[in-house]
Amino acid sequence: MNTAAPKLAALFTAAVLGLGLVSGCSNDNVSCGLDQCTVTIDRSVNASASFLGVEAKFLSADQNTVTLEIAGEQIQLTKGQQAVDVAGLQVTLDSVTADTIGLQVSR
Repeated sequence: MNTAAPKLAALFTAAVLGLGLVSGCSNDNVSCGLDQCTVTIDRSVNASASFLGVEAKFLSADQNTVTLEIAGEQIQLTKGQQAVDVAGLQVTLDSVTADTIGLQVSR
C-alpha cells in the first residue's frame, strides 16, 4: 500500500491554500504579489474588492477622480496624483473608464 500519495496530495492542497492566503486576493479583479496588488473595481453601486486584508468599496467617480471607502475610511484619488496612505497601504488611481477603475496598492 502506497502511503506517499495521500501525504503528497495533502501537501499540495496546503501549498495551494497557502498561496491564496499570501496573495490576499478576494476575486478575479485582484492580482497580488506579496506586497502589491493591481485592483479593478466596477463603477457600479455596491461594487467592492478585498485585498491585503482590507476592503475597498466604490462610491463615485468622474473622468479623473474616484471616491472610495477603504477599511472604513473615505478617500478621494485623482489620476496622476501621488499615492494616498490609508490603513497602512499606499493607494494610487491607475485608470478610470466608463465601466471600471484601476488601482495600484502596496504596503
